Amino acid sequence: MIAADRCTGRFAPSPSGPLHFGSLLAALASFVDARARSGRWLVRMEDLDPPREMPGADSLILATLEKHALHWDGAVLYQHSRHARYREILADLSARGLAYCCACSRARLATLGHVYDGHCRTHSPPAGQTCALRLQLPDQVVQFEDRIQGWQQQNLAKGGDCIIHRKDGLFAYQLAVVVDDAAQGVTDIVRGSDILESTGQQIYLGGLLGAGKQQYAHIPVVLGADGLKLSKQNHAPALDDTRPSPNLCRALETLRQNPPGGLDNETPETVLKWAVTHWDITAIPGVNSVTA
Repeated sequence: MIAADRCTGRFAPSPSGPLHFGSLLAALASFVDARARSGRWLVRMEDLDPPREMPGADSLILATLEKHALHWDGAVLYQHSRHARYREILADLSARGLAYCCACSRARLATLGHVYDGHCRTHSPPAGQTCALRLQLPDQVVQFEDRIQGWQQQNLAKGGDCIIHRKDGLFAYQLAVVVDDAAQGVTDIVRGSDILESTGQQIYLGGLLGAGKQQYAHIPVVLGADGLKLSKQNHAPALDDTRPSPNLCRALETLRQNPPGGLDNETPETVLKWAVTHWDITAIPGVNSVTA
């Protein structure tokens, strides 16, 4: 475990394809925020969903980060190496009566508007039936101050009990992200605003596991010309690794950091040095999305 005596940030991409501009924005924001406070910056590969992963994507991602001078501390953590720990946590939550088996189908969830009604809390599935495992969430409001989006109040019951282990046997993001942030001593989480709504659930689960508190900052997600979020699923174009400094300056402009003219002609190390020295997280717009 990495000691959390100072700021520790992280970037946790999924190896489902090469990095695009939206993922560079998240990587850059978390990197500069950590370095501006003389903190650590970690990279974690969220390889939880093999069917969606692209062979070699992890190497492409790491190469792109290096070409943009986004150098991380320590070894890259691959979540596929953490399965034994996830199973321990699932067993513990189940033994404490905090998680339960759920056999409800996607079709049934669709009739509920994809907000789970807790049916299997009181109607246990038959023995031997293939089930997901859900975390039992109380009717409780979680409050936290987001460094970009401001004060947040999230009712845990609003979205229904969340899945922490899927029917297909894969570990859910909601479980793994909390377990690994705690294990790595992450203190400051800078990521896209598309994950903001699930933050309350993660804070609650972290409390159940005795994890330390973290600070959160959710940057706007980037939309393409079609109005869709830049993502691998939406076929966002890969970053041009031959233009690291222009890419970084464009990202800094999107984050409203106002890099000076001509900085994009400098080395990526020089761009990042300027960014760290002039970092102002309060300048980032507290909106859900921006257009690329």
